[in-house]
Amino acid sequence: MNRHPVVAQVRGVLAERVVVSTPLDPFLALQALATYSSLSVRKLRDYLEDHQHPLPCYRVGGKILVRQSEFDGWIAAYRHHGRRAADAIVNEVLRDLPAGRAR
Repeated sequence: MNRHPVVAQVRGVLAERVVVSTPLDPFLALQALATYSSLSVRKLRDYLEDHQHPLPCYRVGGKILVRQSEFDGWIAAYRHHGRRAADAIVNEVLRDLPAGRAR
């Protein structure tokens, strides 16, 4: 008889134990955040001091940490939706012009 009971069966694969070791919402130092975001550390430092839309951070001693989920929420404000919106604005402006001035 088997001494270790089977915990789960997924698509024919028997698993005795599942280990989750990935932090779900880590704090990232600026260098790690630069790697994650593809932005330079210098640019991230500029965003920390931005008066309009500062990057949220935690300062512990001399270390600056940014929670990954907070960065994801912060950067969502910079999402670009493509040319579709610009084309709609141009078409709207052209539609409002008198017929003789459209060109």
